[in-house]
Amino acid sequence: MKKYVVVVAGGSGERMKSDIPKQFLEICGVPVIMHTLRVFAVAVCDIEFIIVINPKWLQMWKALCEKYIITNSCITTEGGPTRFHSVKNGLSKIKDTNSLVAIHDAVRPLVSVEVIQKCFAEAERFGNAVPVVPIYNSVRKKTGAFNEAIDRNDLCIIQTPQCFQTTLIKEAYLQSYDEKFKDDAIVLENMGVQIRLVDGNLENIKITKPTDILIAEAFLSDRK
Repeated sequence: MKKYVVVVAGGSGERMKSDIPKQFLEICGVPVIMHTLRVFAVAVCDIEFIIVINPKWLQMWKALCEKYIITNSCITTEGGPTRFHSVKNGLSKIKDTNSLVAIHDAVRPLVSVEVIQKCFAEAERFGNAVPVVPIYNSVRKKTGAFNEAIDRNDLCIIQTPQCFQTTLIKEAYLQSYDEKFKDDAIVLENMGVQIRLVDGNLENIKITKPTDILIAEAFLSDRK
């Protein structure tokens, strides 16, 4: 089946305290988003990219495309007021109904080739696949002034790429926006569909804070 990836790159640099969005910051001399695209191109050689971006940064993105040649088919579309609307805009660019689509955060450049391939394979078989990793720290639930311990074995950390049969996830995104739609799995689950979890890779962190850049540089240097 044909494979696409919607790369959500509409974030700002607020928590990073940067003048430019974190997806354009450099790690080991290369912008974060380019590291992300490269690993997908290795995992699926003929994958098609759909980049969802804030119009404010469109010129910067075009300049990066000229500097870093993208050999895969690549479409750019504008982001919306929320992640939900941005993903919906990206999905609208896929006309091939007999296909699979991954939805991935641009600022997760450390996803492994194996996880990408596994998620696509599981989604083709079961309709969807979401990578997760265990929680190794103790956790507590806060309720107002009270709190209680939670068994960490009952919890996991959700990652991207979240992969789907295209017709299924496009149908899910026809729903009206709800504030609880924090990721794509929740949007699909709201239709009554069971979410299938697969093992992710621990280093697949979401780059959010300045310290994450240092961690990512260490991981990427080790990979090289």
